[in-house]
Amino acid sequence: MSRTVDDRLDRGVGEPRPAGVSVAGALVAGGWALAVVATLFHPGGHEDDHPVIFAKYADSGPWVAVHLAQFVGVLVALGGVLVLHHVLMTSGWSSMLGRLAAGSAVATAAVWAVLQGLDGVALKQAVDAWQSAPAGQAPLRFATAETVRWLEWGFQSYFRVMLGVTFLLSGSALLAGRVLGRSVGWVAVVAGLVSVAIGIDVGYSGLASGLQDALGLAFLVAGLAFAVGLMVTGRHGARG
Repeated sequence: MSRTVDDRLDRGVGEPRPAGVSVAGALVAGGWALAVVATLFHPGGHEDDHPVIFAKYADSGPWVAVHLAQFVGVLVALGGVLVLHHVLMTSGWSSMLGRLAAGSAVATAAVWAVLQGLDGVALKQAVDAWQSAPAGQAPLRFATAETVRWLEWGFQSYFRVMLGVTFLLSGSALLAGRVLGRSVGWVAVVAGLVSVAIGIDVGYSGLASGLQDALGLAFLVAGLAFAVGLMVTGRHGARG
């Protein structure tokens, strides 16, 4: 291989496979959509008012199914990130940022699996045990449920941070590689920064705050824009 071609590969110059980029965008969009739809069936309220919210959780029949759907949805979306960077790498794009983004997506999926196990199974069992406990055992059962909840807080915080890092690295990789439209990369960077901010706030404020409500909507919009941008870019081969 000539040095000229080697230089082009090192700089990330080269065309990604349009179909692969579109598939990646479809996976991200479809995964987020599944997670969002599943969340509509999740009991709501002030998440940090434990006596009230735990009672709602105990009365939720589809709780386990909802969290399983959320689990699958986010994994599908993260799979889209892996597909994106695989397509770019195998098309001659060898940026280290892309490799780091793929690794971060795998780490994020691992944190997400633990979080959903705690929230979707362990917490449900704990609040059910509290709800059905005799009066003398209820305080102990409630304390156990709160312990599971606090573990969920911790993993939720770090999941959000890791998800943000994945988006930040993905966006930076797209910008550095110059093989897709720059707007797609910048949207991913914005989504990443917003997710990191949510994760930090969860660590300090718990699962309910006005900041998280506002940033959660911003992340949803940015994540959807990123997915749509990938599908459009892959279909039309836009660059810039």
